Amino acid sequence: MNKLFAETPDAPYYAVIFTSKRTEGHTDEYDEETQKMITLLADQKGFLGFETASKEIGITISYWKDIAAIMAWRNNLGHLAAQKKGKESFYEAFKVRIAKVERDYSF
Repeated sequence: MNKLFAETPDAPYYAVIFTSKRTEGHTDEYDEETQKMITLLADQKGFLGFETASKEIGITISYWKDIAAIMAWRNNLGHLAAQKKGKESFYEAFKVRIAKVERDYSF
């Protein structure tokens, strides 16, 4: 498997798609907060992996075993604090989409 992509189990599983437009500045603080979230995610029950890319907009897709795991992450205290910082300082706008992955394949 290409190391650029998250290793996911056989479908079905869930994807949370976070699309964002960053504000100017706060780069060091943003990078620090990102590393905290990656550390928290590693211990989150039901977390399967993530992929991210950014240019003009950022897109991060995290993969989850089930909806209960997604809801537990949404309510994680560290994640809630990061969300607050994101709304106050890091993002002009963002959108979250949750989808069930019914099938996947790769090349």
